[in-house]
Amino acid sequence: MSSSLLRYENFSISFGAGRREKFAVRDLSFEISMGERIALVGESGSGKTLTALAPLRLQPEGAHLAGKIYWRRANGKEENLLDLSMNHIREIRGRDIAMIFQEPMTALNPLFTIGNQIVEAVQVHEPLMPIAQCRTTAIALLKKTGIPEPEERFHAYPHQLSGGQRQRAMIAMALACKPRLLIADEPTTALDVSLRLQILDLLKELQEESSEQGMGILLITHDLNLVKHFAQRVAVLNQGNLMEVGSTKQVFEHPTDPYTHALVNSEPVRELAPVLPLAPVLLKTEALSVAYPSTESSSWFTKAPPHKVLKKVSFQLKQGQTIGVIGESGSGKTTLGMAVLGLLGDSAAQVTGEVDVLGKNWQMLTSAQRRTMRASLQVIFQDPFGSLSPRMNVLQIVAEGLDIHFPHLTAAERETRVIDILKEVGLDRSALTRYPHEFSGGQRQRIAIARALILRPQILVLDEPTSALDVSIQKQVLALLSELQKKYN
Repeated sequence: MSSSLLRYENFSISFGAGRREKFAVRDLSFEISMGERIALVGESGSGKTLTALAPLRLQPEGAHLAGKIYWRRANGKEENLLDLSMNHIREIRGRDIAMIFQEPMTALNPLFTIGNQIVEAVQVHEPLMPIAQCRTTAIALLKKTGIPEPEERFHAYPHQLSGGQRQRAMIAMALACKPRLLIADEPTTALDVSLRLQILDLLKELQEESSEQGMGILLITHDLNLVKHFAQRVAVLNQGNLMEVGSTKQVFEHPTDPYTHALVNSEPVRELAPVLPLAPVLLKTEALSVAYPSTESSSWFTKAPPHKVLKKVSFQLKQGQTIGVIGESGSGKTTLGMAVLGLLGDSAAQVTGEVDVLGKNWQMLTSAQRRTMRASLQVIFQDPFGSLSPRMNVLQIVAEGLDIHFPHLTAAERETRVIDILKEVGLDRSALTRYPHEFSGGQRQRIAIARALILRPQILVLDEPTSALDVSIQKQVLALLSELQKKYN
């Protein structure tokens, strides 16, 4: 026990009271040691993020915390974080225990530069430090986390950075006060595979540099491949219950619990039907190019040439066929999808070339004609938090397409269709009256998938549709898409 940094003891989180009380986490007990990297894994809604937020008392409103969470101070004394006042907790936040949140675009303030936000993190705990020294510290942290041209990026706003750079800025902010424990909640979800490994290697490197004893790291993730690469120990959660804790090697090679065994063997299965030789072409592009105006001037009188994102991309998609588009961040994958969907028209993008959808020139259609065809051309966006309206419940979100394209349906018929499609993506009817913020990231993505699939589209564009999902749900969703593709061709 002498080396434990953070220790959960019979810890529980519940919502509601009396007969309506529901436990999100129940009787959880495990510890994180100094210099240790431990991963907390499990499916969406298993209680991983709630468990991580509890030591900093950042749990959602209405959550009831029970049990104990012991924190070992620098002098060796333990204190129960659940007994401390909020003023005391604020002193610990950022300074002793820091957190990297799941969605950097949401966690970073869009009105302040990256540099100012890191400086603020330093000043909260070091109010006497001169502002010039705070700025120097912030720039050094940006450089240490691998952000190019840190002096320039210091003055950049979050939207001016790529996803990987925003995540690195979040790490720089978390490390600003040299915490003894770092909690990383899905820090690599929105990143490319190559960037994910870079970020975790960076965390390892920063951990080794942190102190003699080493900073402890609690990683919350559903990416089991990253867990194998990064963690020394693994704790497995299922519906709020701790199934097992052990070394990474033991949990992956010799799991003792049936749930853990199923989880570590949840590799997606390739189930593709052959494309018929005479299958019609549903979607075709010819020399499709997208460019954005440059904000720089090459001289006093002329503007620099436009920035080309796509350059003469040509492909065709047949009925029953699946095409995968791969590449790193900034390679133009999402731009290609948005151009095919006709969702770049109102921006400053310059689109040239041809896009044929179901045999019709997409760019020559009127808005009304496009709207009629959109039932056949659906999209699942990468970020379910941004693509679902927070003011609509699940029934309204999933049924919105039915309201537009099938207005003749009765309320009962509409609700039946919504319940059926929710079942197909692994949600039940209790979700109907709930709102997006009440779901985990993976559950929100399932809602987005249900919204697209309910119209039985002929063409489906998926922009990183499983990046926010657990491996078991990834397997289910990909199997579902394969099944629906075979069923509806």
